[in-house]
Amino acid sequence: MIHIIVSGFVQGVGFRKFIRYEARKLNLTGFVRNMPNETVEIVAFGEKENLEKLIAKAKKGSFIAEVKNVDIEWNNSENTSDEFLIKKD
Repeated sequence: MIHIIVSGFVQGVGFRKFIRYEARKLNLTGFVRNMPNETVEIVAFGEKENLEKLIAKAKKGSFIAEVKNVDIEWNNSENTSDEFLIKKD
């Protein structure tokens, strides 16, 4: 499992939809959501190779996004989802 915090110009530019699309293509599960501090949080579960591909996509960002920093934490948490969602909470 990976937990990613992406900072920069990443809210209001389609970044979450971009991440959801890429995660689903990679057969990952989890979620992406905007945080109150204007960062985006990504939690993803799946094969290590595919998680690394998602990290690369997060670092690049969507067409309009300007990614400044990507903090990544790997851990062995259990998967609690069967799809990849955009959370609105």
